[in-house]
Amino acid sequence: MEGTQVTVESVRDVGPETVALELETPDTFDALPGQFVLVRARPDEADEPIARHYTLSSSSVTDTFEITVGVDPDGDLSPWLAALEPGETIHIEGPFGNIAYEGTHDVVAIAGGPGIGPAISIAEAAHNAGHDAVVLYQDDDPAHIDRLDELEDDGETDTTVTVVDDDADAELADAIEAHLDEGAVYAFGFAEFATLVADTIDDAGGDADEAHIENFG
Repeated sequence: MEGTQVTVESVRDVGPETVALELETPDTFDALPGQFVLVRARPDEADEPIARHYTLSSSSVTDTFEITVGVDPDGDLSPWLAALEPGETIHIEGPFGNIAYEGTHDVVAIAGGPGIGPAISIAEAAHNAGHDAVVLYQDDDPAHIDRLDELEDDGETDTTVTVVDDDADAELADAIEAHLDEGAVYAFGFAEFATLVADTIDDAGGDADEAHIENFG
């Protein structure tokens, strides 16, 4: 199997059909919030190894790091990942990606669906570095609510969290416009969502080319 073998430390539910895998950090693995890894595994019934990309959802990679996995009951990899037990192993490659938060400034982290993983990792990293954070999250079945509540309630830095439904594009656009000048913009989600974010930034007088937007395809 290609890649680096890592041990699963824990698997926990973090939302509807969503789990977080905590994985041991390999030697020389140095990733920043916003980057992603390639997970490679061979479920029992698979003829060949299956590979998928997952963005980090932890604010650091000291000792362990986390990825968040949306579980498709009919999927060929995610149900297997969700059923892993501590001590089992998978293989990873990376980290990859040009979007990376280094803890130097306030942030506006915008998430669509599975984009909440990298968005919350960036917001937490900003908070831990003493910077303010805004999280704007569009999802009918949000994940990581406990972590979002903890961020907003901590009080040591100014953190604002707004969660809207999947069909609330206008509400999301209003929230983006309201918070656009409060930090560097990071956005993660599928193509339609990424386009909405970019168009909203431009319509509000900003420059979408200066935002860090990750299109999941």
